This record gives sequence, structure tokens and C-alpha cells, in this order.
Amino acid sequence: MRQRVVVLGATGSIGQSTLDVMARNPERFELLAVSAHQNLEALITMCRQFSPRFAVYSGNHRTYAEVKAQFSESGLTTEVLMGADALATVSALPEADTVVAAIVGAAGLLPTLAAAKAGKRILLANKEALVMSGGLFMQVVREHGAKLLPIDSEHNAIFQCLPHAVQQAPTSEIHASCGVRRLLLTASGGPFLNLDAEHLASVTPAQACKHPRWEMGRKISVDSASLMNKGLELIEACWLFDLPPEKVDVHIHPQAIIHSLVEYVDGSILAQLGSPDMRTPIANALAWPERVPAGVTPLDLFSMGALTFQAPDMARFPCLRLAADAHRAGGLSATVLNAANEEAVSAFLAERIRFVDIPRVIEKSLEHVAKGRADSLDAILAADKETRGIAMQLIGQLQG
Repeated sequence: MRQRVVVLGATGSIGQSTLDVMARNPERFELLAVSAHQNLEALITMCRQFSPRFAVYSGNHRTYAEVKAQFSESGLTTEVLMGADALATVSALPEADTVVAAIVGAAGLLPTLAAAKAGKRILLANKEALVMSGGLFMQVVREHGAKLLPIDSEHNAIFQCLPHAVQQAPTSEIHASCGVRRLLLTASGGPFLNLDAEHLASVTPAQACKHPRWEMGRKISVDSASLMNKGLELIEACWLFDLPPEKVDVHIHPQAIIHSLVEYVDGSILAQLGSPDMRTPIANALAWPERVPAGVTPLDLFSMGALTFQAPDMARFPCLRLAADAHRAGGLSATVLNAANEEAVSAFLAERIRFVDIPRVIEKSLEHVAKGRADSLDAILAADKETRGIAMQLIGQLQG
């Protein structure tokens, strides 16, 4: 039988890459449900190509009648659902085998949790789900027998380099029994890797969004430029693989050829290499433990040139330090970090604050928002809401 797949956030780069891999392997995968937040035209085009049973339009820019009318005019029989609750509904469909969680930001938390509670196989690209609610999320995964497979290129690379026993049950005890010493997360360094601190104050959103290696959305591109994306990935890695931050090191690797590495106690380091194409980790997770064609151009080792590495500069890019500190602090600190970062990045993209103000908003928010236990969804969502209010006040002060 074909694997029945739900793709959340299908109009983004991860969603589009997922659909491309599925189209190349129609005998293996069937699109059951698909979602989009704003781009209704793209959603309709996807439904024409794949004929899913359900389509979710989660934006509030159109009425249900308008959306339904456009589907009807297109001659589609796909059932149309609307709103955030519908995302959770399709994530928990009894007939769904796999849920691709590719919605960016905090908006992806609830539908991803719904998939976990339904015991689904989850292909996780929404790192914020683990950053905001790591302990709670992993508890739900364990209690309901869900399976998490990472499709961020770095985490998938680590996954591929781990022993099968760890892939099946990534706990600190199994890491130790298999001789895993530490994980090495690579980062391209983003567009400002070699820019001095003085010039960082005047960079523009357009410059921040021009990633040297990857084609990504605006929010994640800014996160990459500030190294917050790597900070969020560090927190995600700690939860995914049940390791403390001291056993997850970040290495700047501008060529983005080695996607991450695993070091073992005998001195061996295993690395996963590949062209910078998200279809590789997506295909690996979709088909795991097997492999399928992904349409990726093979890596030409003769033309690669030098592969270089350097330590991250925490002074110029404090977001990475703030993320590691937030994870160590525990409680709701990572929830606060994520919410403040989302508000600060949004303000930067709107040219309301400078690039260097992003970590300032985050640090001040961490100081202002009351810390507590992240042991319930209500507490997490309340901290998220409170943080956004504080962050917006701080942004207003910086504008003044």
C-alpha cells in the first residue's frame, strides 16, 4: 500500500520539496491532505496535480464561501477545510500514515502536537514545536507511540550517521551504549559571516534574506543571518536526540556540503555529505528505513574544492548564545526566546528595528517575562502571548 501523507505548510520551500519527491515516487506515496496559509492559487494548483481528499486554507484573508467557490470553479472534488483547527483535524486523520510538519513558527505547534497525540509518523521541519514545548512534546510522542523523523538537513544528517539502535530509540543511555560522544551541527554562517560588527548595524532585510547557499522563506533567512536558526536547531537537537547542550557543538561550514557529523568515543567522526538540496533529507525521512530517488544532482567530489570550518563568533552573533542559555535554563525560557525572536524578526523585516536589535529584544524579553514550568500547553501558550506583548513594547521603545 502507498504511504498516505499529510503536508502542512505545502506552499513553503519544505512543502514544495516534499511534493516534488512524492511526485517522483507515485507508487510509494499518496497525498491525503495539504494545507496553505495565504496562497490559495498555489493550493488549488497542488490539488489539481495530486487530488488529495482534503485541503486546508488556514489564512483569514478570505471567507469559506470564497475559498469553496474557487475550488468548485476549478472542478475539484477535494474537501475544503478552513482555519487553524482544521490543521489539527487533518493531522490526526485515522487514515493518515505520515504528517509533514512544515509550518513555520509557533503556528505549527498545535497541529504537530495533534499528529503526535494521534501516534503518527511525523516528519519534523517545524523546529519551533520542540523549542517551545520540547519536554511536553517528547512526552506526548512517547505516550502515544508517534515516530519523529527530522527533515531539517542538519538533524537528518545526524540521524543518518547514528547507529540503528539510536535511530529507533534516541535516549542518552543508548547513545552511551553505542559509543556516541557528541553531535556536530554545521552552519553555513549566513550572508553576514565575514561582515564586521560595525556594518551589521546597517544591513537591510533584503541583504539578510539573500542566503549564500539555500533558498528559504524570509523569516528563516533572517534567523540564518543572525545564527538564531542554528540556536533553535541546537535546542531541537537536544530534544530529538536526548542530549545536553554540552554534547552538541556548532561548527561554521560555509560550503554547506557536510550537513552535520557524529563523533564517537573511539575517535571516529561520521559525516553526511550532499548537495545543498532539501529533497535529500525529505526523501530519506519519507522512505526510511529504505531510500528512494529524490531528483537531487549528485555531489561532484572533484569540483568541491576546500571544505573549511570555524568556530561561531558569539560576540557578533549573540542569538546562538541566547538559545543555548535558554535551553540550559529550562522551564519556559525557550518559549520566551522563540516568541521574542519571531516578533523581533517581523519588526526587522518591516524595517522598524535594526538587525542588531533582534538579540537585544530577545535578551530583554528573557529578563522581563516571568519564568515557570513548561508542563502544560496552557502555560506554554500563555508565556508565548505574554512574551509577544513585552517584545512589541521593547520594539516600540527602540523605534522611539
